[in-house]
Amino acid sequence: MPRRTLLLLCSALLLSGCGRNGSDDTMPMQCRVESAPDLQSLATGFMNPAPENRAWVYWFVMDGNLSREGIKADLEAMQRAGIGGVIFLEVNVGVPRGPVDFMSDEWIALFKYATEECERLGIQLTLISGPGWTGSGGPWVKPEDAMHFIVADTISVTGGGHVSVQLPRPQPRKPYFGIENLTPEMRRQRAAYYEDLFVLAYPKPVAADSSTRIDNIEEKAIYLRHPYSSAPKTNPFLPMPVNLPDAPQGTVLATDQCVDVTSLLDPDGRLEWDAPAGQWVIYRFGRTLTGANTRPAPLPGVGFECSKMDTTALNHHLDHFVGRLMAAVGHKPHDRPAGWNMLHIDSWEMGTQNWTDHFKEIFKARRGYDLTPYLPTLSGQIVESREVSERFLWDFRLTSQELVLENHARHLRDYAHRYGFGLSIEPYDMSPNNDIALGGIADVPMGETWEVDDVFNTAFSCIEAVSAARINNRPIVGAEAFTSSHFDKGKFWKLHPGNMKNQTDWSFCIGINRLVFHRYAHQPWTDKWPGMTMSAYGLTYERTQTWWELSQSWHTYLARCQYLLRQGQGVADILFLTPEGAPHAFTPPVSAMEGSDRLPDKKGYNFDGCDPGTLLDKAFVRDGKICFPGGMQYSILALPTSGRMTPELLAKVDKLIHDGATVIGFAPEKSPSLTDYPACDKKLAELAGRMWGDGKTAAAKRTIGKGTLFTCTAADTAGMALDSRGYRTPYVKYETIATALAAQGVRPDFESDVPLRYIHRTSNGMEIYMVSNPSNQAVNATCTFRATDTGCSLWDAVQGRIAPVSAETTADGRSRITLPLEACGSVFVVFSPVPPADIVNTTTLWPKLETALEVKGPWQVHFQEGRGAPAEATFPTLTDWSRHADPGIRYFSGIADYTTSFDLPESELSTHRNWYIDLGRTEVIARIELNGKPVTELWKTPFACDITPYLQAGQNTLKVSVANEWPNRLIGDDALPQEKRVTFTTYNPYKKGTPLLPSGLLGPVRVAWAE
Repeated sequence: MPRRTLLLLCSALLLSGCGRNGSDDTMPMQCRVESAPDLQSLATGFMNPAPENRAWVYWFVMDGNLSREGIKADLEAMQRAGIGGVIFLEVNVGVPRGPVDFMSDEWIALFKYATEECERLGIQLTLISGPGWTGSGGPWVKPEDAMHFIVADTISVTGGGHVSVQLPRPQPRKPYFGIENLTPEMRRQRAAYYEDLFVLAYPKPVAADSSTRIDNIEEKAIYLRHPYSSAPKTNPFLPMPVNLPDAPQGTVLATDQCVDVTSLLDPDGRLEWDAPAGQWVIYRFGRTLTGANTRPAPLPGVGFECSKMDTTALNHHLDHFVGRLMAAVGHKPHDRPAGWNMLHIDSWEMGTQNWTDHFKEIFKARRGYDLTPYLPTLSGQIVESREVSERFLWDFRLTSQELVLENHARHLRDYAHRYGFGLSIEPYDMSPNNDIALGGIADVPMGETWEVDDVFNTAFSCIEAVSAARINNRPIVGAEAFTSSHFDKGKFWKLHPGNMKNQTDWSFCIGINRLVFHRYAHQPWTDKWPGMTMSAYGLTYERTQTWWELSQSWHTYLARCQYLLRQGQGVADILFLTPEGAPHAFTPPVSAMEGSDRLPDKKGYNFDGCDPGTLLDKAFVRDGKICFPGGMQYSILALPTSGRMTPELLAKVDKLIHDGATVIGFAPEKSPSLTDYPACDKKLAELAGRMWGDGKTAAAKRTIGKGTLFTCTAADTAGMALDSRGYRTPYVKYETIATALAAQGVRPDFESDVPLRYIHRTSNGMEIYMVSNPSNQAVNATCTFRATDTGCSLWDAVQGRIAPVSAETTADGRSRITLPLEACGSVFVVFSPVPPADIVNTTTLWPKLETALEVKGPWQVHFQEGRGAPAEATFPTLTDWSRHADPGIRYFSGIADYTTSFDLPESELSTHRNWYIDLGRTEVIARIELNGKPVTELWKTPFACDITPYLQAGQNTLKVSVANEWPNRLIGDDALPQEKRVTFTTYNPYKKGTPLLPSGLLGPVRVAWAE
């Protein structure tokens, strides 16, 4: 029997139809952005970006390995380097268990201490919504509050008299990730939990083979959703053809012949029924646990995932987890810029559920009909017809999605706001929902970027997150960055800022403006190096990293980029409307992208995706543009080619066109829903007929009201390339849309004569472009921008330089600039209403250097203490450490300080205005001091910078601190007995004899001038 109160049912019914994003945009202050009002303010914020613009990290605790001194050291190291926030969670990935049990009194006290340290240091802390990273649950979740399936079993009987039969009890389905992670008690609960729901009898159909069943029923009935990022052949959505084949006569069930015999089932599962004559098939439906559990949670946090459709279940979980921690931390002001001020739902990896309390009544209120006689479709049995069955399953999935969006995501967001927290969501992967709709509920939508050479491709999730943010007026878009599993990739401890820049710039140009590096493993020790890992998972991004103390300039680069990329609004021309229904992972046409599959770049007409609910609720037209609250606007709406659309959605599209919008696509032919069927199809056909007219089969440009409808033909989808997963996206070709935009007088936003990536934002009359070279070769690119050259300047986020530039005005009113970009180089191009004279601090970003002298040494080299090298050594010439005769230097990993001097005559110093130092080859990061004054850190090629203010006539003392990487010391230690090793780590893939990495300052080092 139902467990919840009548009040819950009434609330659910009152929410009927409210499955779309609501208008509650009361974001907490930590999720808001105040754009610079003018060019001078923009430059000030760029030169010295505020802490809220900094990159974040996932701060992982490894199964009880937690300490007060480690917390303090970690957070202080983050603050020194320029980390602005953390997502805090505890996991179990095979690292030996530590002494502090999850959610014990000691653990809670340490969590409170971490929040206090974050407040002291100005670091934001986000708490994930449960132990592990899968969702929200724990050992406190009772079976009745867990995720549930409706399951069925059948038996055949002969009627014509009284039937007394023991019905087989439906068995729980095997959890997607198996039962190995369940505790013995959880396994017992999974096997024991069962509740009868319905017993339905139908005249038995004739024998049929598998061809008369509903295909892919596991996904259509929401029993599973494979991870889209990693499972081969996982469809981004479930296609529903317009024309479905008829089932053979006699193989289907009829709803008007369904006999509900639920009341005749006794508590032991025996049916006592006076059955009419004939052969009958009896379906026994019940609810069981899905078996989804917190994973990979520390053992004290292992438990069932709570229901994602039931606010009562979620509240119980929150009381036991977030509520306990809030009680310990104490009351905090709502407007808190640092400390614990966010909650987080990570990537959807707990799988699906398809039942909850009062689902039948909720379904009836929302869809307008009783689901009971259609339930056998959940087992793959056709009811009435394939058309009717597929429509019912579509309604079933839609209702489930609405409950997840409302009762889980939105309820958690409302809970967060009540206590001054923001909410971030990664809405993708095994999600049974429309990803953009789920992400749009967050205050901070997030995607994910796996390291470019690693196993999984999640670029789509970043496009989704950016789309969700833009159409819902969310200024901050996050990305879990550089996720990886380096078991066989040979990159563990080999990633550093220099070789991370290209992928980082891709993230920025796709629209991400908060990187959250995966991962920073909490270091419970202060005397072990490199210390704790997350097994082989993730980027090694901790204070124990060799180059950590030389990474401030790298983090300043990130903060500058993120600051500029949060200004105003994004600029895009195309809005791709996703098909209705669930699940849905948004993928644009392959032809709208260029570059690689792992790092796809948008073409000159930028785009976003939009879920149907947000279009219905929020889209409007202003000055011929499709607009959303907050200012985002698009020049054209591209309809899906799925052939199905509800009359409600088509009516919205029609209104947008009448109000002045431009729309392109085919006429929909049928509704996907069983609601109001078949009248819904008639309504749809009548409206489509008025809109498309003869254009249903011919290309045309139709004026409707104030707007334009471009109709399409089969040629507009013919020959479209498949995506990397083997699927064809449900849109017309990008070239077709581009032609329509050109016909409307809309020129591409960005073009270049060599492959480049870009992003464009508009803010208070300023047009801000980031342009990035994806190649490892330098390019001299001619770039055209859809902006007017009133005042144009180039901004270098690496070294904080701003230079003037002149642009050529093209015949169509755009601006053309030549950009000499270095390998994987990037630059911001800012067009402003006023000249940039007051903000420039250099004449050019790309000076032509003329060598004045080579700094040859000798060099005194001081090696970091405790790393196995001698305290100091003299290098007559620059030498690769890995080739040095001394094994302490050859296997050294850490920071070494090079010191030497050089002379520069007064006559030469006064002859030239601008002086530079170029370190030449540097492995892998360096900090420069000249004459006792810090200059900067250099972390990418070219390792060069301006030294004009620091240079003096006569003798100059140069100090260069250089960090290499950990593999060399780990390789050396593998040849030593344990007691003689320098390093300790929980994961070391390196063995003796492995080739060493080039290390140190290799040069040549030269002092140069430029006019």
